[in-house]
Amino acid sequence: MERVSATRQTRPELVASDVDGTLIDPYERVSARTRAAVAALVADGVPFVLATGRPPRWIAPVVAGLGFAPLCVCGNGAVLYDAGTDKVLGASVLDVETLAWVADIAEKVLPGCGLAAERIGASAHDAATPQFVSSPQYEHAWLNPDDTAVARDEVIDTPAIKMLIRLPGARSGDMEVTLAAHIGDRADITYSTEHGLIEISAPGVTKASGLRTLGERLGVDPAYMVAFGDMPNDIPMLRMVGLGVAMGHAHPDALAAADEITGTNSEDGVAQVLERWWPGEE
Repeated sequence: MERVSATRQTRPELVASDVDGTLIDPYERVSARTRAAVAALVADGVPFVLATGRPPRWIAPVVAGLGFAPLCVCGNGAVLYDAGTDKVLGASVLDVETLAWVADIAEKVLPGCGLAAERIGASAHDAATPQFVSSPQYEHAWLNPDDTAVARDEVIDTPAIKMLIRLPGARSGDMEVTLAAHIGDRADITYSTEHGLIEISAPGVTKASGLRTLGERLGVDPAYMVAFGDMPNDIPMLRMVGLGVAMGHAHPDALAAADEITGTNSEDGVAQVLERWWPGEE
């Protein structure tokens, strides 16, 4: 029998979901309805994957909310992580030369910005690796208790899964356009908030590339996947899969990239779609 790509009616062979603004509600919780819908698809043998900008060390609360430990695409596609075994399965990093080059350009075209870097060890809690380091000029866009403050040059002296560039008061979309004009395809730029924060990855590294690699491990072609997201860092993934679903409150660019729009994260938008194939609890 001929297989059909994932559509609004066809049962997917893999489901991937962004975390913040998508899977979890505004209070950072997995609702009972969403948890039940995800549990139903997992019980049916369909892989459920987290595809997030979060590093592996920030996955544990989501695991607790779901009630099981999924495979994860972390760091906007740079890291494949097995939450069940707490092992990093693979990582794509920015080399030191590229980090230094991007940092110099960013400080010229985005004056006043601060720099930070996300690094990766063998596990989510590898104590031997300071996993997040930031320069004195860096102001966080959200609470980050894991930060290690270092000199500016120390931020860029070790390969990183992503560089973060923060300019308080700016719009992230404007920052992306400004920096992209200078770095071209030497690195990948995205953002998951409009609050003056852009994230830099190795060239070609996106949630789509990470999910594609994970799909190869599991024997699932992207055409048979469903993915959920709400921000520009989700766009490559939404475009790649057979059915890309944007949340009702999503960024306009994510809405435009999606095949379908569901409810907001406060309305259990992920569960609304999954219940077509795996009814959960209302």
